[in-house]
Amino acid sequence: MLYKRLSELGDEEREKLINRGGELADVSETVAAIIRDVKENGDEALRSYTKKFDRADITAIEVSQEEIDEAVDSIDASLLEKLEFAAENIRKFHQAQMPERTWFMELSPGIELGQKFTPLESVGAYVPGGRASYPSTALMTIIPARVAGVKSVVMCTPPGPDGKVNALTLAAARTAGADHVYKIGGVQAVAAMAYGTKSVRPVSKIVGPGNVYVTAAKMQVRDSAEIDFPAGPSEVLIIADDSADAAMAASDLIAQAEHDPNAVSVLVTVSEELAEQVHREVLEQAGRTARAEIVNASLKNAAVLVADSMEECIQFSNDFAPEHLEIMVADPDPVLEDIDNAGSIFVGNYAPVPVGDYASGTNHVLPTAGYAKIYSGLNILHFLKCSSIQKISKEGLMTLRDAVISIAEKEGLMAHAESVRARFRN
Repeated sequence: MLYKRLSELGDEEREKLINRGGELADVSETVAAIIRDVKENGDEALRSYTKKFDRADITAIEVSQEEIDEAVDSIDASLLEKLEFAAENIRKFHQAQMPERTWFMELSPGIELGQKFTPLESVGAYVPGGRASYPSTALMTIIPARVAGVKSVVMCTPPGPDGKVNALTLAAARTAGADHVYKIGGVQAVAAMAYGTKSVRPVSKIVGPGNVYVTAAKMQVRDSAEIDFPAGPSEVLIIADDSADAAMAASDLIAQAEHDPNAVSVLVTVSEELAEQVHREVLEQAGRTARAEIVNASLKNAAVLVADSMEECIQFSNDFAPEHLEIMVADPDPVLEDIDNAGSIFVGNYAPVPVGDYASGTNHVLPTAGYAKIYSGLNILHFLKCSSIQKISKEGLMTLRDAVISIAEKEGLMAHAESVRARFRN
């Protein structure tokens, strides 16, 4: 775990922190080969890769209704209630984001301009498996699609070695409203959703996080299906001052580290005393956490940094562009105001990242590896298309006529100019 003054960071250390995620290029050939195989061999390729990577022999690729019923029946009723509680908060937050389906403004007499929002025809939600199950991601990817009005929503997630999908993930898929669930993961799942197979319906857009292979696959299938954004290994950056609680801050770094050995956890603070306390706390908590092996591997990517000013903390955060940003300072609003690049922002000592992961209602599918500089986290607009509308009368066209004709003729598009002139000949 790196522990330094921010001003003393070497070029290589800073480069490693700021420019993470370059491993997409390292797996591109492997990913492309799997995509080609799925396009050419369909379900046969899906079964083969599921056996190879998930150690599961599957015959049926789609999860049956009976399997889903059995999974839901196996879950404690109180846990199902908590799942529904989280789902309702997610639903409310995304309903609040919905734009007016159609709106108009009067530009001038005879000219009305507007927009019409239309849901996508179909969406595929990718829900990771592997080291852990992620029923929360099923809620985060499927519910916004349903709120937006997407007609067909499918979900892909890898099975365990027994060929079954995690029971709570299936319950979440039902709660969220998935139409079909497929027991496939990895690159092969992304390829199947993009191009379709005998068992898997192709979709218009693929959303959801995954490892570097899944992320690279999403980037490669955009000739057929659009994607949300690159979403790889998880990360958090905490901006703190001496009002922050060191044990709380350390626990948030550990919580992020337990996701994946490639997860990144960083704290930047103006308080040297807090930095020392957090550093000690992280090492102590890492020794007793349940997923110690993963945490300790991940902490090789972690850093506790001391800045000379809050402005320096903010600048570093904007350069880092974290997936999750926690602001743990006495006066958070001025800091929040100066944040330009972050996937999701958590303000105050009592707003740890896990509340957004599960139950507050905000979406946890977020851009990582600095992509928060150019992408927004998953939201309702990812599931909508926008068409512009213009209603123009003859009176309105008269005010536009000269500008259109002049510009069209200057571009050499005489028929464009003629289409306007034709409306005033008589």
